[in-house]
Amino acid sequence: MKIKTYAALLTAAVMPCTAAAAADITKQGYGQGTETDEKNRPTGAVQFNSRYGDLDAFALSEDEKRIIITFDQGYENGYTEKILDTLKEKNVQAMFFLTGPYAKTEHALVRRMIDEGHILGNHGMTHASLPTLCDEDARKEIMDLHDYVMNEFGYEMQYFRCPCGEYSEHALEIAKECGYKTVFWSSAYVDWKTDDQPSPGEGLRKLTGAAHGGEILLLHSVSETNAAILGELIDSFRAKEFTV
Repeated sequence: MKIKTYAALLTAAVMPCTAAAAADITKQGYGQGTETDEKNRPTGAVQFNSRYGDLDAFALSEDEKRIIITFDQGYENGYTEKILDTLKEKNVQAMFFLTGPYAKTEHALVRRMIDEGHILGNHGMTHASLPTLCDEDARKEIMDLHDYVMNEFGYEMQYFRCPCGEYSEHALEIAKECGYKTVFWSSAYVDWKTDDQPSPGEGLRKLTGAAHGGEILLLHSVSETNAAILGELIDSFRAKEFTV
């Protein structure tokens, strides 16, 4: 099963640099940085699109009126159902990046994501850092989960998010060869520490203040704060005249 996707929005923000003859295998850790341009876009995300867009790897979408909300699904902490309720109430299509363990243990939630029109993304069968693997194992990390989701849910995933935000040019090349677009992010905050959650007010201030066109927002569904503020956050984005 394939549903309406963001494929048309995920293209390089500017013309990509010419790819090198041999892809670099150096492991890098992605971060959008704190510097922003005149459109409030992190310059690190803009530069990432410019450098890696030809490998179908993106940190921003090309639609300057849209914010894409994405969630990483490493394990279930009891908040995904509330998140899905809010997304349904607000008529928002989100992207959920699943790990293998999540896909295998949370069938009802995954099925609900599909049935309610959300996009499933691939976050690795074991959440292993792709640049640390040999080529064969890197492909297995992607395709084992791809095949599992296809067989169990009849859903063909198209988007990959590098576990731990770690990548190399060669790893991005492998993901592309597997038929995937690699999706990073242009906005995120420290929301994954379940024993040290930001207050709702702090979370709203940070996320609303960082809003920008073409934003790909990374959230974690294990966050109590995210579940509490999601509806108000969506409203705040729309009040700024962004499409969500």
